[in-house]
Amino acid sequence: MSASDQNLWSGLSPEAQSALVTRDYSSSDLAQRLSEAGVEAGQLLAADGTSALLREAWIPGVEIFHRAIHPQRHRGVFGEFARRDEGLLAQIGFWPTQWATARMFAQTAKGFHVHPPSIPDGEEAAAWFQRLFAGDEPNYALRPYEREQWDVMFFVQGVAEMILREARVGMPPRTMRLIIDGDNHRSRNNVGVVVPAGVAHALRVEGSEDLIMVYGTSTSFRPEFEGRIASDVETARLPDSWEGFLSRSRPPA
Repeated sequence: MSASDQNLWSGLSPEAQSALVTRDYSSSDLAQRLSEAGVEAGQLLAADGTSALLREAWIPGVEIFHRAIHPQRHRGVFGEFARRDEGLLAQIGFWPTQWATARMFAQTAKGFHVHPPSIPDGEEAAAWFQRLFAGDEPNYALRPYEREQWDVMFFVQGVAEMILREARVGMPPRTMRLIIDGDNHRSRNNVGVVVPAGVAHALRVEGSEDLIMVYGTSTSFRPEFEGRIASDVETARLPDSWEGFLSRSRPPA
């Protein structure tokens, strides 16, 4: 270190110097960024799963696929979701029985939620998941889509951070963090994401615009399939002064 480097922060107080932290801008490998800081979804598709480290970081059953967003000059865009008889959803034999939409306001988040996996009678859960997901050529026909909720998610406006966490018994504890662009941001990050039952997932809105998503589910909506984990981020707490005023205004019991 040169003398100039040694004196770089000499103009700060000793207290400020002792509190300084330098951000690490070095580039870690893709697998590490996927599980820690997060990566753009398009980077994963460009990598095409060829890295052994990336395969070890991937949550089994999670799928990411490109979407075609067609510009319509001076009018807007036309975005494709999926084709029933072509592409990834046809390959894995998953076509939703219900479609829905959701809007998240800017600077909000949906806490982790998870859908219960269906374990056949007489099967041990960990062994069942190994049958479903182990090996390089999974048997998609074994997947009980009709008995458990799988999601396929698309984003049509805004920018989303999606965080996925393995929650199935006996499966390696893995995390995937993705940045996904809506149709109004045409990029390699316009993707669809398949989320299996038993994989916890959360969403956070990036930037200053609302996030609009469309998603299909393998089963119709059932409240008992909506398990919440660490979802207190969704609680909009009133200011203490408001709570105090309301408590004084309530009639006596």
